[in-house]
Amino acid sequence: MLDGILIGLTTALSLQNLAFVMIGCLVGTFIGMLPGLGPMSAIALMIPIASTLDPAAGIILMAAVYYGAIFGGSTSSILINAPGVASTVATSFDGYPMAKSGKAGKALAIAAYSSFSGGVIAAIFLLLAAPYLASVSLAFQSTDYFALMVLGLVAVAAFAGSGGLVKALLMTVVGLMLSTVGTDQTQGVPRFTLGMLDLIDGISFLLLVMATFALSEALLAIMRTKGGDTDASRKQERDATRELGSMAVSKEEVREMVPVIGRSSVLGFIIGVLPGAGATIASFLAYGTEQRLAGAKKGKLFGKGSVRGLSAPETANNAAATGSFVPLLTLGIPGSGTTAIMLGALIGYGIQPGPRLYLDAPDVFWSVIVSMWIGNIVLLILNLPLIPYIARVLAIPSRFLLPLILFFSLIGVYFVSFNTFDIQLMVIFAVAAVTLRILDFPMAPMILGFILGGMMEENLRRALLINDNSWSFLWERPLTLSILVIAALVLIVPIVLPMLRKKKTEMQGD
Repeated sequence: MLDGILIGLTTALSLQNLAFVMIGCLVGTFIGMLPGLGPMSAIALMIPIASTLDPAAGIILMAAVYYGAIFGGSTSSILINAPGVASTVATSFDGYPMAKSGKAGKALAIAAYSSFSGGVIAAIFLLLAAPYLASVSLAFQSTDYFALMVLGLVAVAAFAGSGGLVKALLMTVVGLMLSTVGTDQTQGVPRFTLGMLDLIDGISFLLLVMATFALSEALLAIMRTKGGDTDASRKQERDATRELGSMAVSKEEVREMVPVIGRSSVLGFIIGVLPGAGATIASFLAYGTEQRLAGAKKGKLFGKGSVRGLSAPETANNAAATGSFVPLLTLGIPGSGTTAIMLGALIGYGIQPGPRLYLDAPDVFWSVIVSMWIGNIVLLILNLPLIPYIARVLAIPSRFLLPLILFFSLIGVYFVSFNTFDIQLMVIFAVAAVTLRILDFPMAPMILGFILGGMMEENLRRALLINDNSWSFLWERPLTLSILVIAALVLIVPIVLPMLRKKKTEMQGD
């Protein structure tokens, strides 16, 4: 571990990588606080840049953008009650009432301190947990990897949201189908290309991500604005950015925050480690937990500007963002939709995330962990003095912001392949994504299915080859069977629990 930390420090503390940490944190903060955008869109926009860098620098940059977007997402939630990312929705419950009462500066400061603490504590957990998980996982074989891919795919229950589990599973199947387009890597035979030479190499990961997140988000925002910002919304933004108030936090408030930060960091990290859970679930769970622990008197303050109610979700979502790197780096399973995109980026570098990552690419493995400590310090330094100025970015009219997003999305994809067919295909996917999102179909499961599809197929073929085309490996190997049983439970429990609750309610009614 000490050797690994030294490797990580040497790599992360190079001038180039320090610059990328600062750039990523700054870009992530700005994108995260813009309503409607989030870490997925931010990382999608960074992929063309990261693809030109060496693997360690590229992943450090994208990781910095990720936790920077989570960190910065609290700004719009607090100032104008418009969460920049889904994981800061719970932040708005108490942050916005605090801002309305003339304490916007204090609310932003509490959010910054909580985010910093959650990120740093979770980075320590990551340092301690990741090597042990990796060493235990060294015994993994192709059969176990296949089971892990199945577990990763059925974990889409957490992505379901308002669309429901069935819609999430359908989108996962769509992602698996898209991953099969192109040339079969084993037999060298084109499949599902419709006779088009442009599809021989398959569908570009960057194209699909940019179309379904960045481009579709911009198109949806255009549909929502219906021609531009209203005078009322512009006035609300200007008023919010002017009335920041004092940023000082009293000793009593610090004493109240400390135990909340401790509990929420642990909870957030654990939730972040679970494949498919993510920062959004962690923030809501932390908020609900603290509301129950606050007692009757302080519990009534939740939703009215509670310090606990603001600190808990901000700590948890940053801890979860860091925790999601554990399954990504050690098992090759993304812990959230955003790390699913980063998984694709790692594979694009020719790096296979999983149990051997810390042996095969120690500079990438350890530098990402070390850069998180550095990144959280950078975020705190950036956010505290720049809060009054950063907040004014929210007043940029949509008529200027949205065309820029469209431009960079299209140009980013074109500069990778220099093929106009990719632009046409991207527009088709974007229109389809807009339609599906209007119908409440989640996009993250599709991306997860697209990324894991190729890996799943490869490991399944290898497992069948080793076992003479017999499917007995599914139950003969204890580790494989255990993972598949967990996957079955993950899939069945969300379906069975509501039925049991309904039956219990009916029995009580009788």
